[in-house]
Amino acid sequence: MPKKCPQCGKATARTSALHASDGLLRVLFYRPYRCRGCRFRFWQVNLLKPVLLLGVVGLALFVGWWMPKEDTAISASTSNQKHGQIAARAAEGDAEAELMMGMRYADGNGVIKNEKEAVRWLEKAAHHGKAEAQYRYGLALLEGRGVVQDYRAAFHWIEVPAKRGLSQAQYTLGELYRYGTGTAMDKAQAYLWFNLAAAQGVEKAAKARDSLVWQLKPDQITAMQEAAHHISTGQKPVATAVTTTPPAPPVPTP
Repeated sequence: MPKKCPQCGKATARTSALHASDGLLRVLFYRPYRCRGCRFRFWQVNLLKPVLLLGVVGLALFVGWWMPKEDTAISASTSNQKHGQIAARAAEGDAEAELMMGMRYADGNGVIKNEKEAVRWLEKAAHHGKAEAQYRYGLALLEGRGVVQDYRAAFHWIEVPAKRGLSQAQYTLGELYRYGTGTAMDKAQAYLWFNLAAAQGVEKAAKARDSLVWQLKPDQITAMQEAAHHISTGQKPVATAVTTTPPAPPVPTP
């Protein structure tokens, strides 16, 4: 409906298009008009605009407040249900579920982080033959996380999965031999386990192995390489220690 122009007084003003230079305040709360007669452009307050604007903002805030809560509630419900299923399987002695429970408590995934509870489940899974659990339980013993630190026990639990081919356990076993942690220091054995881990793509194992080359004799390196080959191919390993037979004592001359 035509508006009365404040400049010429004629009722020939109609709504006008918005311009980039109009400014945010006018765009939000006013409506532009232009007189068809004198071409004068003027503004009038538009009460409908702020009402619509507040409605849109309110709706956006409500959606932003309500939707994440609903999604979080659904996610929490699903997580609790999943945890309950894993816990039930673990209670029945399922080794895979026991490992999962240990990892959940170790990482605080879906439960409150609890290192003692993590070790309890990892130990169960380790005794049930899960290589990953054996390795992680060995690490807990090595670092004293959730359990009393015990280097000898740590060495045992890390050695088991290393012999079964777990690359990270092989690398860690190499470190134990390298520094004599939980066992006698043996650079040749360290080379052997680093070599096996490196063959499975553990980059730090390859670097550690190469750093030992200059600390070993050529015959030690050859022996360890042969032993690594036998272990990796599942063949019966040959002796992994290089020894030098002392010369026989001279026969006394009659």
